[in-house]
Amino acid sequence: MNIVITGGGTGGHLTIAKAIKERLNKEDIQPIFIGSTHGQDRDWFEFDEGFERCYFFETSGVVNQRYLGKVFALFKIFISMWQCRTIFKKHHIDVVFSVGGYSAAPASLASLLFGKKLYIHEQNAVIGRLNKLLAPKAENIFSSYLAHSPLKDYPIREIFFDNARIREKINTIIFLGGSQGATAINKFAMSVAPLLDDKGIKIIHQCGLHDEAMLRQFYQENHIAVDLFAFSTHLETKIKEADFAICRAGASTLWELCASKLPALYIPYPYAAGNHQYHNANFLAERKLSFVVTQEHLKVDDFVQIFEANIKQMSMGLGDLVAPNGAQKIVDYMLKDKLR
Repeated sequence: MNIVITGGGTGGHLTIAKAIKERLNKEDIQPIFIGSTHGQDRDWFEFDEGFERCYFFETSGVVNQRYLGKVFALFKIFISMWQCRTIFKKHHIDVVFSVGGYSAAPASLASLLFGKKLYIHEQNAVIGRLNKLLAPKAENIFSSYLAHSPLKDYPIREIFFDNARIREKINTIIFLGGSQGATAINKFAMSVAPLLDDKGIKIIHQCGLHDEAMLRQFYQENHIAVDLFAFSTHLETKIKEADFAICRAGASTLWELCASKLPALYIPYPYAAGNHQYHNANFLAERKLSFVVTQEHLKVDDFVQIFEANIKQMSMGLGDLVAPNGAQKIVDYMLKDKLR
């Protein structure tokens, strides 16, 4: 099978692309990658030897543009779509696998126009606009949220399953602001740190580069012990140590914590498209497996509810939502589908 993986822009999309690429490599398949010069696509994959070839088009998002910006963005997508036709012919492409995002538009649309099978992975509880447009014509859409998805398991690195354990009591809390940091989470951490310190709860804090100096000074001045770092290439080890997390609700973070059986208080990024982070987190909150609170309603007084929760029950329930080998199952599904 000759396959194109397309899409990206952000780490959430590209994590899925990488997981599928790695699984295809184990099947001795080197896919083609088609992405954008905007966003993080090139940083992730330009020199990745797991791809036979990578192409990056000058495409950008359409939704947040003004009128002329929308016209220009659509024109670039149209031009890139026809370039995809040449790529498909050159590499004898059979299948296009889209992880969504604006950089998926040219190859995904070209797959439908030029008769290639299209599969979509939707990471979030709210379907992205491009995926919503393409889904009726796709062979299938894989999602951990959609009832009609043929596969529910999110592609997650095996290390998170290997490190999973049942939490019974909160002895350590981790604040996850992402590698770029999240000011709202960092400020909240400072608000609750004295309370946690009084309770003898260890604090792990990923703060991002922007606020690191300010937070280091805060913890030192208040004599609060903390494992503080801007970012880490071994975040799974930090997650393994924790009994509870406070973080945003991006899809990759949420499902990695589920695989780790780590309950969390999710504070969704309020400006995410379609408010999808809130809906991601609410998927767990409705099942009483984690908490979600919007950034504007974040209060220290409400935080104490986590100490009254049945953490063991939450932890056990999270493990039931996702199973290992999500990427393998998706690749196996596409390979078998091609033989039908």
